[in-house]
Amino acid sequence: MALIKTIAELEKIRMTGAIQRQVMAELKRNIAVGVKPIELDELAEKLIREAGATPAFKNYQPSGARKPFPSTICASLNNVVVHDIPNDQPLKNGDLFKIDLGVRYQEYNTDSAITVILGAPKDRRAYELVEVTRQALELAIVAAQPNAHLGDIGHAIESHARAHKMSVVAGLSGHGIGQSIHEEPSVFNVGSPGQGLELRPGMVLAIEPMITLGAPQLIQTPTEAFATQDGSLTAHFEHTIIITVNGPETVT
Repeated sequence: MALIKTIAELEKIRMTGAIQRQVMAELKRNIAVGVKPIELDELAEKLIREAGATPAFKNYQPSGARKPFPSTICASLNNVVVHDIPNDQPLKNGDLFKIDLGVRYQEYNTDSAITVILGAPKDRRAYELVEVTRQALELAIVAAQPNAHLGDIGHAIESHARAHKMSVVAGLSGHGIGQSIHEEPSVFNVGSPGQGLELRPGMVLAIEPMITLGAPQLIQTPTEAFATQDGSLTAHFEHTIIITVNGPETVT
């Protein structure tokens, strides 16, 4: 897929992003203690299809996966970072709940993620973790200027996590996005300023910091999700952005 999208392609991505924003906002409103992740998954699919779009993740098989992903959302709890399958276990007080959502409309995809704390977590640093991860995404988007580099994005995320004595999880990254969910380039959450691919207007990136209170090493679960090896809490935020001549434009 081309790194630089056409004006027509960018407009389709903006339309997809508008649907994604509406669906994610409604999902966030419905997250509560006692709600089952599978219920949120069903709601997400219903809302996406009512908008004339399709769930981008459902039946998608990323490189390295043993089988296609069966659900509309990734629903990950506590030390699970991403890619878990929604189940019928009610959300509990103290959970850190992550939703990763992809939408496909007129052959183009967008991708975003949020982390929500339910009630009062046992580890009070959970609040700081969620806020630091959200801030890391904001800083990374600001760093995604035309003529900047991918390393500037990764450095913004990594340096903010380290400043708060937290770790960027190992082995996972953001990505380009367009007609495919995962396109080049990989958008790493670590990096050095001025290094890596130069950012140019027309590029579309999904930036997604994933940060933990503990060590960065991950394990893969039986459901092919990724979780921290030491059991430490994780947070995940993501937006799809367009690099424009005037700077980054968040479409989700």
